[in-house]
Amino acid sequence: MRNLTLALIIIGAINWGLVGFFKYDLISSIFGAGLESVTRIIFAVVGLAGLYAISFFFTNRKSVTHA
Repeated sequence: MRNLTLALIIIGAINWGLVGFFKYDLISSIFGAGLESVTRIIFAVVGLAGLYAISFFFTNRKSVTHA
């Protein structure tokens, strides 16, 4: 779950970087205007991943096992 969360955060960060530097929204470009609801769902899931990642600051790093 942690790796999936980090992957989603990275995707979001790359997209925001593209928007900030080049005014290019990769997610919206991939799914196009016809699938606006899919784009919104992706943005929402990335946002939830960011909120969940806040809990990473409060976890004991020694108790986290790496698989």
